Amino acid sequence: MRPSVLLGVVALALAAATASAQSPGIQRQVLQRTAEPGGEREVLLVKIEIAPGAAAGRHSHHGVETGYLLDGEAVMEVEGEAPRRLGPGDTYLIPAGRIHDARAVGARPVTVIATFVVERGKPLATPAP
Repeated sequence: MRPSVLLGVVALALAAATASAQSPGIQRQVLQRTAEPGGEREVLLVKIEIAPGAAAGRHSHHGVETGYLLDGEAVMEVEGEAPRRLGPGDTYLIPAGRIHDARAVGARPVTVIATFVVERGKPLATPAP
């Protein structure tokens, strides 16, 4: 198999795995993925859309997540903090390993641009017990 064809097959397999791992009502699109040369971390820029009434589900990351809410309204619950209502223009930061969830409230879908700085080779998200 030619290298270019093999890369295409691998890319499709990764896209299918990512799509099947998403919660219902959640769409994630990786806009950019950059790894530190020889480093232990990678940076992902991700567009996240949450349908009205849908939630991401309790989970954590092997690194920091920070984001900017473009549209809609959400309630962000971060372990150890009071729930926080977010609207367009609001930002958030979730420390590495902290269990959290986000739920769209209102009639509009939520659109977020999030940046993840995570350990290379580990899953982006780990479901919470």
